[in-house]
Amino acid sequence: MADILRIILSILIPPLGVALQVGLGVQFWINVVLTLLGYIPGVIHAVYIILTR
Repeated sequence: MADILRIILSILIPPLGVALQVGLGVQFWINVVLTLLGYIPGVIHAVYIILTR
């Protein structure tokens, strides 16, 4: 259930979903950059991080 909530948050605000999953580490900052470069890459990265961890 928690992963579903994180995925929904990742679709709305990708860095938030990553931060909830792994904290404010390297993956969070990578996601921030990807989201700034384009919303879709940020979402894809966030969902990937949530599903693989």
